[in-house]
Amino acid sequence: AYSIWMGTFHSIFAKILREEAHIIQYKNNFTIYDNEDSLKIIRRIIKDKKLDKEVYQSKYIFSRISIMKNQLIDYKEYKKTEELINYDKINKRTEFVNIFNEYSNICHQANCMDFDDLLLNTYYLFRDNPEILEKYQVLFKYILIDEYQDTNKVQDKIIKQLGEKYKNICIVGDDSQSIYSFRGANVKNMLNFKLFYKNVQEFKLEQNYRSTKNIVTVANTVISNNKEK
Repeated sequence: AYSIWMGTFHSIFAKILREEAHIIQYKNNFTIYDNEDSLKIIRRIIKDKKLDKEVYQSKYIFSRISIMKNQLIDYKEYKKTEELINYDKINKRTEFVNIFNEYSNICHQANCMDFDDLLLNTYYLFRDNPEILEKYQVLFKYILIDEYQDTNKVQDKIIKQLGEKYKNICIVGDDSQSIYSFRGANVKNMLNFKLFYKNVQEFKLEQNYRSTKNIVTVANTVISNNKEK
């Protein structure tokens, strides 16, 4: 059991990135920024650009950058996407793409990654380096992920990268408990699992051990209105 890896997406990917940092032009002692570190940088960029703080609210800017990264959209992809640029024009935030660009450059030059970079850079590492991907495919011959209803696009893509060789993937989750769409989670990752992989076996755990009958009945009545289950 000593060779088993266990942890969150972020902790496991941070471990991989420290091992392979040189391939993506980082040093392996890179710093991981927390949200407050990121907000400080964004506030400074907004101040240096003399932008209206009411229009360019730092928390909104950071949240939007985070959602973009979780959708596999970095600043290079962002500036090529007409729909996103037009959205910023309509909302009078045409400088957003430049803030995104500068924020990304500052992080890279300082040898730092935020939480979303840990996901995005792992995806790019595997996408652009087949021999590195195969190394970790062999290492992670069997993969188990809990709470799959709360995964986002980039997490789902990385699992598909890692699982491509052996396809030994077990996911656990409840599509009725997906509540994190506001931060990028996509319940369709779970709902479409059986469409992407062949020969999927499904095990339903339908006995409830922690709620009274009344609570379960009310919950199931609400859930029954969900048309996409």
